[in-house]
This record gives sequence, structure tokens and C-alpha cells, in this order.
Amino acid sequence: MDNVCEERTFSSIFKTNSKTIFNYIYYKYGNEEKAHDAVQEAFVKLWENCAKVTQEKAKSYLYTVANNLYLNVIKAEKVRLKYAEKHKGGATAESPEYVLEEKQFKEKLDSALNALPENQRTTFLLNRVDGKKYAEIAAMEGVSVKAIEKRMHLALKSLREKIEGI
Repeated sequence: MDNVCEERTFSSIFKTNSKTIFNYIYYKYGNEEKAHDAVQEAFVKLWENCAKVTQEKAKSYLYTVANNLYLNVIKAEKVRLKYAEKHKGGATAESPEYVLEEKQFKEKLDSALNALPENQRTTFLLNRVDGKKYAEIAAMEGVSVKAIEKRMHLALKSLREKIEGI
């Protein structure tokens, strides 16, 4: 069994888990930059504590640390994040009608996703965007596959009610 403190093992853990952990944090909280920061910081903490964390526990450790770091960020910046979300914008060279339709659909989708309870939103995005299987999501969330199936069912039901064509 390799030690997490060995650079080769640590690098392998990073390559295997960094993208999934980033997506998990990003889908859960919706801020890409902060999700990157939380993942980086989680790996720094793993390296600092490599002698205390076994290779088998490294993935779970990283999820927990990244999630806790992000929760701390949210507590510290709640008001600023709300303000930033309200004032996003951008320009494009597409036709005005297309841009308007796309913007309206995106707003509907964002609104419908944001209206979902956090656990349903996370489950839906991990499954539909990342292609994670229910068993993988259940392991990440620490719940049964049945619980994930129920979350997905409720998420889809809610999204169908709010958006036509899903």
C-alpha cells in the first residue's frame, strides 16, 4: 500500500478525484471560482495531513474538507455572492431573438434548478451533467441508492412542471 505522502500516490489521487470534487462543489453551490479554490485548498490540506490520512480515506477526506471550506466561504461572503449573481451579464453577436430566447430559457432553467432543494439539485447535476451513476452519487452523499432515486424522481418532476420540453 502506497503512502499518501509519496508524490506519485498524491498525484494519482489528485488526477483521479480533482475534477469530480470540483464538479460536486460547483453543482452544490454554483460558483466556479470558489469551487476551484475549495478543491485546491482541500488538496493542500491533504498534503499537510498526508501522514494522518490513509489512501483509502483520501477521497472521502477531500470531499469533506472541500465542502467545509466552501461552507465557510459562504458564511463569510453571503451578501457579496447574492449581489454578484444579480449583476451578471455579457454580449454576443447572435441574433437578438435567439439571444433573448436563450436568455429566457437559461433564466427559467436556473430558476427551476435553484428552486430545487440542494440535495435534488446536486443529484440531478451530478447524474445529468457529469454522467455519474446513482451508486456513485449515493457514495458521495453518504445515502442509499434508493434515496438518490427518489431525489432524482422529485427533481425531474419539479423541473418538468416548471419548464416545458424537459
